Amino acid sequence: MDKSKHSFRKYKRSFRRRLHPIGSGDRIDYRNMSLISRFISEQGKILSRRVNRLTLKQQRLITISIKQARILSLLPFLNNEKQFERAESIPRTYSPRTRNK
Repeated sequence: MDKSKHSFRKYKRSFRRRLHPIGSGDRIDYRNMSLISRFISEQGKILSRRVNRLTLKQQRLITISIKQARILSLLPFLNNEKQFERAESIPRTYSPRTRNK
C-alpha cells in the first residue's frame, strides 16, 4: 500500500522567475521607439502577449502605442525588405496559355 501512495505523488518543480520585459520605470508611449521595437517582429507584426510575456493591460498599451507610431509614420506598417530581395533573385518565366475550343 505504501508504494501505491507514493507513485501518485505530485512532484514539485522549481520555477525560475523570469524578468518582466517592461521595467517599472519604462513608460509605454508611441515616442519610446526603443521599447516599442522590442515587441515587433522582423516582418513588422505585433508579437502576441504569450511571446512578449506581458500582462493584458501592458499588451493593450503596447498595441495602441505601436498603432499610433505607425499612423504618425514613426514605424512602417510593413517591413518588406526581405520580400523584395527574394523577389529579385527568383527569375520568373511566363508561358502562354492556350484555350481549347
